[in-house]
Amino acid sequence: MEFQQYLGFLAFLAIFTLGFWLMIFLALVAPYWASSYVFQRIKEFITKKLKS
Repeated sequence: MEFQQYLGFLAFLAIFTLGFWLMIFLALVAPYWASSYVFQRIKEFITKKLKS
C-alpha cells in the first residue's frame, strides 16, 4: 500500500478538522469578544456621560 492512496482521505480529514475547530471558535469565542466589546463601549459611554 502506498501513501498516495490515502492522500484524499487525509486531505478530507484535515479540512473537516479545521472546519470543526473553526465552527467551535465562531460559536464560542467570537460572541464573547463581540459582547465584551459592546459592554466596554457602553461602560465608556456611561462614564463619559456621568463626568460631563
